[in-house]
Amino acid sequence: MVITRFAPSPTGYLHIGGLRTALYSYLWAKKNNGKFLLRIEDTDLKRNSKEAAKAIEEAFKWVGLKQDGKIIYQSTRFDIYKKYIQKLLDEDKAYYCYMSKEELDELRESQMKLKKRPKYDGRYRDFKGTPPEGISPVVRIKTPINKNITFKDGIKGTISVNTNDVMDDFIIARSDGTPTYNFVVTIDDHEMGVTDIIRGDDHLSNTPKQIIIYNALGWDLPNFYHVPMILNPQGKKLSKRDGAMDVMEYKKEGYLPEALLNFLVRLGWSHGDQEIFSMDEMLKMFDPKNINKSASAYNKEKLLWLNSHFIKESSYERIIKELKYFDVNLENIEKKEILIDALKERAKTLKEFAEKARLILEKPSEYDEKAVKKFLKVDSKKIAEKFLDFLKNYNKSLKTPADYNEMIGKFLHKFDLKLKNIAQIIRISIVGSAVSPSIYDIMCIIGKDELIKRVKKLIQFMEDNNEQN
Repeated sequence: MVITRFAPSPTGYLHIGGLRTALYSYLWAKKNNGKFLLRIEDTDLKRNSKEAAKAIEEAFKWVGLKQDGKIIYQSTRFDIYKKYIQKLLDEDKAYYCYMSKEELDELRESQMKLKKRPKYDGRYRDFKGTPPEGISPVVRIKTPINKNITFKDGIKGTISVNTNDVMDDFIIARSDGTPTYNFVVTIDDHEMGVTDIIRGDDHLSNTPKQIIIYNALGWDLPNFYHVPMILNPQGKKLSKRDGAMDVMEYKKEGYLPEALLNFLVRLGWSHGDQEIFSMDEMLKMFDPKNINKSASAYNKEKLLWLNSHFIKESSYERIIKELKYFDVNLENIEKKEILIDALKERAKTLKEFAEKARLILEKPSEYDEKAVKKFLKVDSKKIAEKFLDFLKNYNKSLKTPADYNEMIGKFLHKFDLKLKNIAQIIRISIVGSAVSPSIYDIMCIIGKDELIKRVKKLIQFMEDNNEQN
């Protein structure tokens, strides 16, 4: 059985790089009828935030990546870590190091003067004497000397490092007894039965250390997949400005979770030329061996395009539900289907959808200056007054956009006008600007009575404006 995990640290929000790693792990486990586990790495008690841990859980819930079983918190597992530290001490695979901070600083300084890589010199590796007083020791693992640590990475291929070149007897427990990152990660992955570890390639340098711990405890190695980073369009580290923000900020900006997941799965993985994937298709087609070896570039336009696609594909019920998050409630709007259809083609985000819906549903508090200057001419007030009078006396049913189209046609015919003479007057009266969906749609959405009120208001505005001029 394939068992994967995602193991964030609750010292900040969950960003999209982390979400992509979680998605890859989720897809690989579920494709193989396995388990996807969530572990919160909260052993750093000083830096941990309960709010951050809660935010990570909230983000997972929003995107629909449900973990199997309960969320595991490392802070509840200190007894397990102590047991394994003691095991390594008892088997002479680890030892107490009594080196003071001053001694360590002095050693590093002397090594740097000789242009050597700073590293612990192993002076307490085989120490059998009397421990110095006043020193709380750390625990160091006995790293094999001059040994090649070789493993096959599912993305990058075979990787081999020599212990003399890259590591010393590294610390597995601090002087206060708390275990270090690489130690607890290894213990947890084994105890949780993790078979496949998919993580960012910023963890690649940790892998040889973790393999040393696996070997010291006599455990089989999992499969490793180190995923290249997401870079900005200029090929540099992704910043918040580029999109490296809290996953829940994407919700606030009006992105649908399936659009974000579709976007992320394609940042480093592909299946032919296919751009749009359902979750079922991702599960069927995804394989971490096909993840690109090189970094991927964040492309906001692609994300907006995907989001627009999924908005268009959403049902009326889904749109109504999603818009409530942005304080727009369409449930009691009589022509809500027409409104949704009119905006689906225009809005790239739900936030934009909500803003455009408000422009139609709420009376304009002001009129766009450029639109007024460009479209409200000397004769516009008279045309608006004629239209208002015609509308008030129009007795035929006005229930559909087609009905309004017919009504406008009769108005234009009666006064020998063209559509351009009235279209922008109607548009400005309803939304306050010269940009909107079809005037027939927006008239139908607000209805005859409301249309009369808004045209009246615009006429008053033009009258007041003329008096001031």
